[in-house]
Amino acid sequence: MPHDRATDRATARDRPPEEAAEDTSFARGLRVFLAIADRGEIRADELGAILETPVSTIYRYLRTLTEFGFVERSESGYHLGPRLQITGGPTVSSEELIRLADPVLRMLVEVTAETALIARRVGQSAVCLHEAQSTQPLRVTCAPGTAIPLQAGALSRVLLAYAPASVRADALALAGHPSLLRRELDATVADGIAQDEGGMYPGTVSIAVPVLRRDGIAAAIGVLAPRGRATRAWRTRAARSLHEGSTIIGAALAARPRP
Repeated sequence: MPHDRATDRATARDRPPEEAAEDTSFARGLRVFLAIADRGEIRADELGAILETPVSTIYRYLRTLTEFGFVERSESGYHLGPRLQITGGPTVSSEELIRLADPVLRMLVEVTAETALIARRVGQSAVCLHEAQSTQPLRVTCAPGTAIPLQAGALSRVLLAYAPASVRADALALAGHPSLLRRELDATVADGIAQDEGGMYPGTVSIAVPVLRRDGIAAAIGVLAPRGRATRAWRTRAARSLHEGSTIIGAALAARPRP
């Protein structure tokens, strides 16, 4: 399982694309996604400056994203297409979610002794934005910037359960057992929580809940643990703490000044 990665090296989110040893075209395109999502609308030259990438390269990614309908161009810049809008209300940037979630994630680590993280949906992936790592020698981690399919793990399931109908339909079409996944998604919405064993990483347990606003989901928060430590008592404690943490972040989002 992933272990201590954050202490071993910087993540792709922390480095310019040309410095990332494991960087891929997908990862660079994903950072273009996140930069546009964070700012609502942005010019190509601004993207180049933020991502420390030549504008010619930025235009290449934007052209591909536009062709697939993931990005739209206007007179003043580029913005996400309708399938990648997180909610119908004012945009919440990744940086704002990280700032509001960080103390909650640290609280979750204290209560559960396991790694806590926040993720949001980008297309058909759940993207880890930020994590607070467990201090135990054996721990599960998910480096910021990691993209996980929407069919894998509790965080993904929460984000998919509250996603637009078209996104759910696409994910169900790719699922090996669509009827089972549909029941799991319906149960996630009904219960307000998802639990999964081995779907995110083999030998691990993940539990997650949505961070909701009045107009929809903003993100998902969750905890990751080795299966051997995920006792019934631990799962009960983690679920209760996750609901409390979600309420805190949701209240902070509701209280933020409107543009």
